[in-house]
Amino acid sequence: MFDFNATLPLMALQFLLLAALLNTIFYKPLTKALDDRDNYVRDGYVDANERLARAQKLTHEYEEKLADARRQSQLILTNAQAEAQKITSQKVADAQQEAQKQREQAAKEIEQQKDRALSALEKEVDALSRQIIEKLLGSSLAR
Repeated sequence: MFDFNATLPLMALQFLLLAALLNTIFYKPLTKALDDRDNYVRDGYVDANERLARAQKLTHEYEEKLADARRQSQLILTNAQAEAQKITSQKVADAQQEAQKQREQAAKEIEQQKDRALSALEKEVDALSRQIIEKLLGSSLAR
């Protein structure tokens, strides 16, 4: 059925030569390029994961710092409000004391003026009383 002659070994030799030639010229560079691309993608993936982890870590740290800063600012604000309330209360108390002192001083001055006015009025009443008495007595003496 098959006739084995010199063509068969020649064809086998051509096939092996073609396979070796394709292997060195085409398949090795192609597999090297595929391996390089695979390594590049793998390295990029690992690098991206590292960067993502670092970014998440930084985000977490910044969120903690922000929360801490907010707590501190709230504490500062609360302290400032308490201090302002204390200062306001003190100033109001001082103003009330000053107003009380001024009222007392005004009351004293009014009392002094009243006393002076009463004493001046008493003198005038005495003088008028004497004049009235003199007029009454003088007119009764003259009769």
